[in-house]
Amino acid sequence: MIDPPQISGSLRNRLAVTLIGGASLLALLLFLVVRNYAAQIAQQGQDSILGASVSSILDAAVLRDDQVEIDFPYASFSMLTTPAHDRVFYAIYRDDQLLSGYADLPRPNSADSPDSGERHYQTAAFIGKPIRISTASRTLLGADVKTHITVSVAQTQDALSDRLNAISRNVASFGMGFFVLVVLLSFWVTSITIAPLNRLATSVARRGPQDLSPVSKPVPTEMLPLVGALNRLMARLNQSLTQSEDFIAEAAHRVRTPLATVRSYAETTLQRVDKEQNRQALRSMIRAIDESSRAAGQLLDHAMITFRADQLEYQQLDLVDLVQDLVLRLAPVAEMKDIDLQFHVDQPVHCQGDPILLQNAIRNLIDNALKYSPSESTIDIRVTAHPRPQVEIRDQGPGFPPDEISDLALRFSRGNNAAGTIGSGLGLTIAQDVAIAHGGKLTLSNLTGGGACVLFSL
Repeated sequence: MIDPPQISGSLRNRLAVTLIGGASLLALLLFLVVRNYAAQIAQQGQDSILGASVSSILDAAVLRDDQVEIDFPYASFSMLTTPAHDRVFYAIYRDDQLLSGYADLPRPNSADSPDSGERHYQTAAFIGKPIRISTASRTLLGADVKTHITVSVAQTQDALSDRLNAISRNVASFGMGFFVLVVLLSFWVTSITIAPLNRLATSVARRGPQDLSPVSKPVPTEMLPLVGALNRLMARLNQSLTQSEDFIAEAAHRVRTPLATVRSYAETTLQRVDKEQNRQALRSMIRAIDESSRAAGQLLDHAMITFRADQLEYQQLDLVDLVQDLVLRLAPVAEMKDIDLQFHVDQPVHCQGDPILLQNAIRNLIDNALKYSPSESTIDIRVTAHPRPQVEIRDQGPGFPPDEISDLALRFSRGNNAAGTIGSGLGLTIAQDVAIAHGGKLTLSNLTGGGACVLFSL
């Protein structure tokens, strides 16, 4: 089993968190900037009204007989009316002497005292509440008198606070909507960004072991190093696989040919030797050669099936014709053992499959039945289309050991009743691998009256 790779986190989640984190910071910055800007605009509005109130009071100041008279205009304080009913305070000074108003109303520092005609604004605390104060001065000239008039008008900031709170709520709602929109866009953007990587992974995962062609579809620039490394790896694997296939083919030729030659010489020598002890030794040699030849052939067949199983060459074929051809080929072997091959079929059985692998698997099953069937017995071979395309082979041999039947399809596994019979323990393994590669299965069972039953289904 291949160990799963170590995971260092999700690239998609990492990208989404980065985008969402940036969006949250941007939303917070937007909230602070807009609220600060709104506060400045609102404060400027209040300052303009306070300044207008101060100016109207200064304009109403006159000097008569060295006395300062001020006829408060009605609009001086009415213009300061707010929905929150903010309180208004004022103080009028003549040459630093209070003429009217609140004596404890905060005044500007001497360094900040406004020149004549200029306005000064400050924020201070008065009667336990924050207030905004506007202060301006004016010089009055009489016949022999010159006096300096200073007027301060202050207002609480309840209405300003309410207005800023309302603006803050609106800006927060806008920022939250912006944040939610960015979160949704972040997931969409990350999905779009990761999609080429997912498509590449899916494309590679769908390939069989024989499909080692390079990835040729367009990919984003950032994925070029990955695709380049992947294509180079496939090229090396393709070269290694080609060498392995060439080695298998060469091994098949170099193993089978010498064994066949040695067997031929052994049979010829057996006919010329009269001594029974030597004849028995030659028979054992021929038997060992047959076992080696069969084992080598099945090992090569199993290797070939392993290479082809994940990339089957599907063809439309008639399973009846395929099995009938195998029965005709193996009929001479059955006749030599006085075994009758009975082939049963009701109708053509059409299916999709790899004919080379199917022939190999079914030939191994029929060959197994021939090996274990006694002389003058019958092997029934039936091909049916329902409930699925399948081949059933029944013989009259010793059957499968009941306690080993679940392990007989494993590689090199043979039953305890196979002693003395030539075999490599790969025939059932080959048949099972081919059945699984075609989406089917191999089922082994024993007949009630004796004998084995093998069901090969697609």
